[in-house]
Amino acid sequence: MMIIKIFRSEKILFALSSYVEQNIGRFYLESPNTTMEILYNDSDVTTPIIFVLSQGADPTSQILKFAKERNFEENLAIISLGQGQGKIATKQINDATTTGGWVLLQNCHLARTFMPDLEKLVDDITAKKQTVNPSYRLFLTSMPASYFPVSILQNGIKLTTEPPRGLKANLKRSLQDISNEFLDTAAKPEIYHKLVMGLCYFHAIIQERKKFGPLGWNIKYEFNDSDLDTSKTVIKMLLGENDTVPWDAMLYVSGNINYGGRVTDDWDRRCLMTILRKFICNEVLDDNYVFCENNIYRIPEKNVVEEYIKYVESLPMTDDPAVFGMHENANITFQQRESDSILETILSIQPREGGGSSEKTPDQIVLELVKSIQDDLPPLLNKEESNKELWQINPEKNLIPSLSTVLLQELERFNILLSTMGRTLQGLAQAIEGIVVMSQELDSMYYSLMNNEVPKVWNKVGYLSLKGLASWIRDLKERVKFMSEWLVTGGPNCFWISGFFYPQGFLTGVLQTHARKTAIAIDNLVFSFKVQEFEKEQCSIKPVDGVFIYGLFLEGAQWKKKCLADLNFGQMSMLMPVIHFLPLQQDKYQSRSDNYSCPVYKTQTRAGVLSTTGQSTNYVLAVDLPTLDQPPDYWTLRGTALICALKE
Repeated sequence: MMIIKIFRSEKILFALSSYVEQNIGRFYLESPNTTMEILYNDSDVTTPIIFVLSQGADPTSQILKFAKERNFEENLAIISLGQGQGKIATKQINDATTTGGWVLLQNCHLARTFMPDLEKLVDDITAKKQTVNPSYRLFLTSMPASYFPVSILQNGIKLTTEPPRGLKANLKRSLQDISNEFLDTAAKPEIYHKLVMGLCYFHAIIQERKKFGPLGWNIKYEFNDSDLDTSKTVIKMLLGENDTVPWDAMLYVSGNINYGGRVTDDWDRRCLMTILRKFICNEVLDDNYVFCENNIYRIPEKNVVEEYIKYVESLPMTDDPAVFGMHENANITFQQRESDSILETILSIQPREGGGSSEKTPDQIVLELVKSIQDDLPPLLNKEESNKELWQINPEKNLIPSLSTVLLQELERFNILLSTMGRTLQGLAQAIEGIVVMSQELDSMYYSLMNNEVPKVWNKVGYLSLKGLASWIRDLKERVKFMSEWLVTGGPNCFWISGFFYPQGFLTGVLQTHARKTAIAIDNLVFSFKVQEFEKEQCSIKPVDGVFIYGLFLEGAQWKKKCLADLNFGQMSMLMPVIHFLPLQQDKYQSRSDNYSCPVYKTQTRAGVLSTTGQSTNYVLAVDLPTLDQPPDYWTLRGTALICALKE
């Protein structure tokens, strides 16, 4: 296992599965085949059935279907818990114990104050078991919550619900509730058949893209069956109201409203619409149209649901990344994410004490680490030791250069971080030695250092980063060195964009410099971009206008022959050459149609907090990159982006 972790860390999950099977048994690798019928038969009036929810999974439809099969629909009461619903839920449960009804309480995690009342209700029903109608059942759904009653958990039947995994399973789930009667009643049944199958494909693909992490979606969205049902209904209505097929209307309503209403990130919305255009288009009506170059994924010629289901059953269990528009390397990313997740879980439950008297104690380990970081910590950046040219005031504008203002702001941020690190490191050392009391902040820092994580107190005043502690310290020293050299030299020929706390501020400073030079309003300026044929070491002069920048990593593609190209197998990213950011007047800049508008993010998570600008705090700007061999949509589906700083 250790060898696999070192050389092929993305294969850890497969290795663990093999280890479990060999040492414990295959039984512990397989999910039990549980149906609503089995759950119902195993329960009684005193045994609630508890569904532990996960993203993208809702057991309500299964419960409704089971109630319908047993002709119990009218006796099923569904209450979505929230403010003011506690009294209604109590009344429904009390009534059901007499009439023999079923009660489904949804989202118990949203009703914290009601949980003690629910616990008492269940205890009372258990106490008067003999008088309760034997048909009564209580169903509960909840996300994991520390305040969920323990007694109900102990006495109930617990089931974790997860969405189907894989394109095949998602398609089967989408088709199970569709009938030929529903499809044939449309105004244009042959067209509607193919559009519904295309929608099912689209629904399955946007669900499964989540497994690729930020390459799939910047933010995880909980698309569900209601989005698909609504889109089917609206498209059916639009076909009936128009003589011709209203492609634009169907795309807009399905993409921007039914599904797009959940999408909060502009770049995710671009990706969503790109995927939808593959499945809601005139070509989908052609029997020979395929969704993927391997010719496996298509719409069956016979327009009957049974034929669709038969076709789906023939699909491979393992999805080809190409059907998602992804490179085969995306599977490596997925495997790495799964492996990282399980290793983080194992790490979080490791013992907090040393294993034997001969080993170092945790206190000794942390204290040594504290001393090491203190010795390595760069000094505060001092403006007084800087190049005087940085602060020369323009006699006409009576202002210092815009980039000098940016530098001052960056110095302040770095000094706050360095001061915080020095203060907390000293405090932790004193707390370990018993000189001061170990506060909650220092205790959290202690365990972060033990786990090679950057302490929260540093992250709070620091820059966005995914690096582990050792890599983060090295990166910090490089950033401080870059700022220090800028102070001394008066400005580099080529700027390290990844070295800034706030790269957006630096880019605004570049635009401001050009605005002052040309007397053009900054609001009328935009950047044009030209990727150079040299690296930062060969950058011997400054450009006349704009800036040279370096340090961006290209993810989801490589730069080859002056344009975007597919990655080599096993290659996850590449360092871009120097890029010239040149300010131009907005009405003089025209982006070529074969350019890909490539978003730039600070870290590989890509997601951030929505800022006052309406953009994520992780987002920097978009860089136009030429894409000669493939259309821009190709790179949109690849999840191609520029990253300021990689994880390691």
